[in-house]
Amino acid sequence: MAMVETAQDQRLEPSPPWDLGLLTRTIGAAGGLVYSWCLRTGRLDWAGEAPAALGLAADDLPRHADDFQKRIAPDDLPARAIALSRLHDGGTSHACEFKFRRSDGGYEWLEENGSVDLDEHGEPIRFLGLLRVITSRKNRESGLERLAFFDELTGHLNRARLEEALDEILTNGDQIGAHAAFLLVNIDRLGMLNSAYGFDIADAVIVEIAKRVENCTRVGDIIGRAGGNQFGLVLSGEDSRNLQRVADQILVSVRDREVNTGAGPLAVSLSLGGLQLSDDLPNSREVMGRAEEALSNAKSQGRDRFALYRSSANRRAARRKSLATGDAVLRALKDDRIKLAVQPIIDAESGETRLYECLMRMLDEDGTVVPAGIFIPVVEQLGLIRRLDVHTLELALCELAEVPDVNLAVNVSGMTATDPSTLDHLLSLVHVHAGVADRLIIEITETVAMMDYEEVARFSAKLRDLGCRIALDDFGAGYTSFRHLKSLDVDLVKIDGQFVKDLPVNSENQLFVQTLLDLANGFGAEVVGECVENEGEAEALRQRGVQFLQGYHFGAPTLERPWEQSSLHVI
Repeated sequence: MAMVETAQDQRLEPSPPWDLGLLTRTIGAAGGLVYSWCLRTGRLDWAGEAPAALGLAADDLPRHADDFQKRIAPDDLPARAIALSRLHDGGTSHACEFKFRRSDGGYEWLEENGSVDLDEHGEPIRFLGLLRVITSRKNRESGLERLAFFDELTGHLNRARLEEALDEILTNGDQIGAHAAFLLVNIDRLGMLNSAYGFDIADAVIVEIAKRVENCTRVGDIIGRAGGNQFGLVLSGEDSRNLQRVADQILVSVRDREVNTGAGPLAVSLSLGGLQLSDDLPNSREVMGRAEEALSNAKSQGRDRFALYRSSANRRAARRKSLATGDAVLRALKDDRIKLAVQPIIDAESGETRLYECLMRMLDEDGTVVPAGIFIPVVEQLGLIRRLDVHTLELALCELAEVPDVNLAVNVSGMTATDPSTLDHLLSLVHVHAGVADRLIIEITETVAMMDYEEVARFSAKLRDLGCRIALDDFGAGYTSFRHLKSLDVDLVKIDGQFVKDLPVNSENQLFVQTLLDLANGFGAEVVGECVENEGEAEALRQRGVQFLQGYHFGAPTLERPWEQSSLHVI
């Protein structure tokens, strides 16, 4: 209830204890606003341009505590009252945050700090308050909180929260007993849409597909964005037959109706992989790994289809072993035990080292080097290879920045080369280190390039735009056509080691190597002979015009940095 101020009250009211000019300048410069509140009369005195700071018309500035309180959002009043009560009951300071209504009806967030003056009997007589407008900070916090839970583009759960939801379900035996399933939905060849129409159109496709997928779910189902072009669905009460039905429903919803965009209607297809949840699944990573495996089967069968994960005792045992290896790799990443090993690639004529290929090596906890053949296939199967690819590129870029004369080649896995979100991450890393891009070669295996040619072509084109060079690894394993090689516009091809082995005496390999050389020379690419193990193989390659050689005959991969002792040249 408002109090009526009398002349006696005015005589009892203590004077504001400040030099207004000094405080106004000091506190205002720090973004604050000072006021005095007489606890006996309720009167408020303000320092500085209070109306403007609070978003109020001059006539709306509260002159009494009751008027001030009326502008506080009702849901924030209890917390402020409790904080003030604690201060009056003997506290030394006060701090709280609340929403304050402006003259236009909108709200500003205010942070209030203060203390009380006491009379000679120890009773509080005056509250000295400091207000700061913190609307921008609260908006940022709100945005960050939303980003921590939800995907900004689609509004669905982000991957981290989707995994948490899965883990919660896996620990709830009742839900598992009542059946539940996980479905991974992949938008096919989204990178082509990015390249052809731009990110706005691709984003519009993602949003529309998210809506259609959501329309195929029921109350109680959970949907999240599992990746740049993927959605994950946790479906309650589904057995394998119903899982197939939901998958078919999603496929039909996209197959039968084009997606309308600013570039016109676009035909889009999906690939799906899924599985029933069961009590033998330890965590969400295992669920997503199995769904990825099923999804890969759907892609290999021609896309635009659903594949169900099939389990077996042998597969479960192998899976447990793989998970243990995957956990070891994650620990190694955290402990900085994933290192770069480098192997020299030499000039075939001069014998000088021209560049080095970067290879991933993992150190065990005791410092022992773990052979790549043990963990690389596992991390590819578990979907962790993308993280390793990013880590390897980061290490290589740091080396290039520190050593101005070195040239490095970095392998990119098939999973990375065809995943739009990871590709964008890699491109951003190269863009940040644009000054060293001309000394970076990105290697893509031929089999990967032919498996998803359009995605790889888009990726290689963007890398070349940034100044990088492109190498086609294991050349000959995928029987690339001249048209594909010309479109990929590679700078370097590396002859697969199977055709180098016994080259001096194997007439079939001799014919094959010569054919590959003619093909590479036809589009102006230089050639590296890989896996050279002896001088006979090296000489046979030189005689046929191979420009560069690589293999144990010239040096094994090493964790040392040989360029610290040798002279390097740019190819």
